[in-house]
Amino acid sequence: MKKISLVAIAAFLSATVFFACSKSGGSDGPETAQGFDKTAMLTAYADNLIIPGYTAMQQQLVGLKAASDAFLAAPSGATQATLKQAYTAAHLQYERVAAFQFGPAETALLDIFVNFSGGLDYNFNTSGELTGFSVDSVTIEKNITNGGYNFQDMTRVSFYSQGFPALDYLYFGPNAIDKLNASPVKRKQYINDVLARLKSLADKVAGDWQAYRAGFINNTKTDVGSPIGSMVNQFAYQLDLLKGPRIGWPFGKQSNGMVFASKTEAYFAGISGVLAVENVSSLKKVYTNNGSGKGLSDYLVALGKTQLNTDVIAQFDLVTAKLGAVQDPLSAALTSNPAAVEAAYKEIQKLLTLLKTDVASAAGVQITYMDNDGD
Repeated sequence: MKKISLVAIAAFLSATVFFACSKSGGSDGPETAQGFDKTAMLTAYADNLIIPGYTAMQQQLVGLKAASDAFLAAPSGATQATLKQAYTAAHLQYERVAAFQFGPAETALLDIFVNFSGGLDYNFNTSGELTGFSVDSVTIEKNITNGGYNFQDMTRVSFYSQGFPALDYLYFGPNAIDKLNASPVKRKQYINDVLARLKSLADKVAGDWQAYRAGFINNTKTDVGSPIGSMVNQFAYQLDLLKGPRIGWPFGKQSNGMVFASKTEAYFAGISGVLAVENVSSLKKVYTNNGSGKGLSDYLVALGKTQLNTDVIAQFDLVTAKLGAVQDPLSAALTSNPAAVEAAYKEIQKLLTLLKTDVASAAGVQITYMDNDGD
């Protein structure tokens, strides 16, 4: 498999992660928002959503480890079913922190190593290229057989052979139980190493937020790299991922209608639809700061953009409803119920436009990543 060049890595990171918070330069935001307490807003984000979200992720991974241990000790349909519940809970919690891929998460490259989506610069027509929410089962099997793998390698094969995609394949892939029984020692070791790596990344981000918090809540500017700028960018980026690798690209929106069902998120567990619904539901929760009156939604109202805010919230609800109408597994629905998938896709596009164009403009935020998906 082709190794990613340093130039390609730099380009990828510029498209997916955002600069750390800075107190210097930039704008304090539109003057019409005077009187809105942005420090209080950022404090509520840090203390009520971000830090608790990463803490909950740590806890869910502890639960996943316990269920994994039980499955590895006695592989069976029953222990696998219990494991799937724990895996789903942990993956859902990751969707709830997906919008916080800045600061400590940026430093740790959490989204790259834990749930690699491939970014937004795809070409599904490139023969043999890993794209979207893929899993590199070939490299995983080689790693298990040969050992000597390094999860810190900055290569596509590294990204696609660890994190949630690797666990999805190892736990629920074809003949998962038979493969485990055939090579129990090495396979168990690889699973445990993937879990340990995942937990260490979550621990690092959660721990680093304790020191990062002060700078985060005290930077009320809206320039590139500011907390507000980064959050608005992440809203747009997450919607681009929903429109692209989560829904649109497997559906054939960049491949002349050719469906790539296996590139749906958590393909083997069959929970792609549930994850997509949780992703967009969590984005709405972040947008409103859980209805606390201290969210970006309230900031928009303070800017005199009440109708825009109303439109955004209504579109969030519509996208959630349309996605909810697509029954899992999404990989099957792409061909068995394409009308429902198409309906959800169209509403996602509308929400993306509202967030990426209208909300960003109203908040005085520059979108800093590039979208080259071509659909």
